[in-house]
Amino acid sequence: MQLLAFIILYPFLWLISILPHRLFYGFSDVVFFFVYYVFGYRKTVVRANLELVFANKTSTEINRIEKDFFKHLCDVFLEMVKTMALTKEQVQKKYKVLNIEVLKELEKDRSILILCSHYANWEWNVSINNYVDAKGYAVYQKITNKYFDSFIRKVRARWNTSLITQQETVKTVVRNKRDGVIGIFGMVSDQSPQRHRAQYWSEFMGIKVPVFNGAETMARKLGLAVVFLKVSKVKRGHYQAEFIPITENGKETDENYITETFLRLTEKQIYEKPEHYFWTHKRWKHRGKQPAHFAKTSS
Repeated sequence: MQLLAFIILYPFLWLISILPHRLFYGFSDVVFFFVYYVFGYRKTVVRANLELVFANKTSTEINRIEKDFFKHLCDVFLEMVKTMALTKEQVQKKYKVLNIEVLKELEKDRSILILCSHYANWEWNVSINNYVDAKGYAVYQKITNKYFDSFIRKVRARWNTSLITQQETVKTVVRNKRDGVIGIFGMVSDQSPQRHRAQYWSEFMGIKVPVFNGAETMARKLGLAVVFLKVSKVKRGHYQAEFIPITENGKETDENYITETFLRLTEKQIYEKPEHYFWTHKRWKHRGKQPAHFAKTSS
């Protein structure tokens, strides 16, 4: 069944990926109409998240953010498909890096951990590896369909990027360090961990929730440099990326510093243009459920 699904879907996705710019985004407008007006995909979740986080905004403002978000969501989903046909030169025109010198300076001495959020177009973040000498890795969730998973790995390999799972990350960093290999590891770190596995709680958008701190744990233990990747949507189909250094050596940071800095930078990014954040996730579903033993250890 997995092979059959791949055989059926692949030609359709490929046809979408080769559409010229105007037709491509025209198709996205059609998809938006059905997603937003006909099917109402996760509109209840999105509205609840927006009203929770932006309690001071009017209904009109919430409606505007919600609608603009769904337009952006359809663009991003199809831009993921577009990746199939993008060349290195094409993606460099659509996704511009403002200060690659930050990475180039850090990669001289040690491996780097790039932290980002589900904001703007996180799929094209892997194209950053076209600009650096170090080996690029993207931490991802393995796709259930093994044929699509293998295909995605091959697509990313064109941009000097290897996909690794979260479980493989520490082993890869340790192996590279042993072999004298400098690596750049990209990780999306704003997901909501399972409540019973959460090791740290903090405020995110003004609400106390469990947060992942595995990236910080790895950076402090292995002495990784850490940067925040701020991505902005300049116009439809075009983005720009900026690196904001967090630390040159994770071992030299205080506990929770990396995690808290990441959260504050992510918040700032969301407040600037909230419609470009990924509101369909139930990010705040564990609010108010903080175990008592965390009360004195998290801020």
